Amino acid sequence: MTQSADNPLIEIHRDDWLLAVHKPAGLLVHRSPIDRHETEFALQYARGLNGGEHVYPVHRLDRPTSGLLVFARDPHTASVLGKAWMAGEVSKTYLALVRGWAPEQGVIDHPLREHATDRRSKDESLPLRDATTRYERLATTEIAVEIEGYPSSRYSLVQLFPQTGRKHQLRRHMQHISHPIIGDTNYGRTRHNHYFAERFGYSRLMLAATGVTFAHPATGAPLMLRCAPEPSFMQMLSIFGEQVPLG
Repeated sequence: MTQSADNPLIEIHRDDWLLAVHKPAGLLVHRSPIDRHETEFALQYARGLNGGEHVYPVHRLDRPTSGLLVFARDPHTASVLGKAWMAGEVSKTYLALVRGWAPEQGVIDHPLREHATDRRSKDESLPLRDATTRYERLATTEIAVEIEGYPSSRYSLVQLFPQTGRKHQLRRHMQHISHPIIGDTNYGRTRHNHYFAERFGYSRLMLAATGVTFAHPATGAPLMLRCAPEPSFMQMLSIFGEQVPLG
């Protein structure tokens, strides 16, 4: 993995067709009408890693989500891999820190309504789309801190495998099963978010894209890309003690 001092992206993989990077939390992938005031984007930094040549995003990560982001280095590769992503032919893996003790494993099969352009809108006329997420619990902990009226508070580290790609799917699905992701200001629990912000000195969504697997768009061979979460993510996982190796 390589990173320059003036570029927040970390290069994970490069070949003649692809560039894969680690995107930090808080960085937009590209320009958005909702965030017109922003001037820094993963797309421009990826172009910098590509010698100033254009790169083409084939998928997205929410601004507060960190982790693996894949770019194509030419339009044809972007088209081939984009279609594979849309067809569900890409396996994706995420890590999340959630409130409560999640079940050991399960499948969340819960349709999600399309997001309105206006974040404040809850237009019930918007269509529902099938949405499925598989999950596995990796670790649990209970800390002696009262947050919501109980003498202690419980948390889980889970691995998430989205089978579909709806907007905010993982965040909305974890809220649906009453295990919202820590740091989620849209779907999470405010008191728990505040506790972690005060304890660690910063706020972030505890969701990280850690792996993707797909057929290479040029060779057809399986390509498995993996990256560890960034230090800010790992620091918060210290609540699990030796269950989670931090170095």
